[in-house]
Amino acid sequence: MNDMIENVAGVIIWTENLEQLAAFYQEVIGLKPHSVQPTFISYRFGEMRFSLGVHQQVSGLSREPYRVMINLGVSNIHQVYERLKERGVAFIRPPQKEHWGGHVATFWDPDGNILQLLQQPS
Repeated sequence: MNDMIENVAGVIIWTENLEQLAAFYQEVIGLKPHSVQPTFISYRFGEMRFSLGVHQQVSGLSREPYRVMINLGVSNIHQVYERLKERGVAFIRPPQKEHWGGHVATFWDPDGNILQLLQQPS
């Protein structure tokens, strides 16, 4: 293990439209908020935090959506893929098996950020 960095403590997606983004992650993706403030919402996965927040230097859609991709771990990628498609999620790529044995499906959020469902090999 690295003797300086112990883990990834959290990820933040900055937006100008917190209400729309929060609705997507909560109502479509199904995340439950851990902490809700007027300009910041945090979701907890064990010790990891996934957050949405308003930032004064962020406006419009993501300008380089392929630069960073967030992987959301799932145990049944095909089932989650079908559920999200039924809820209107725009997938760029359906679930496909990767050369390393896992499966990946790629989609957009309302701000144009790219996320992936990731199922590790069994």
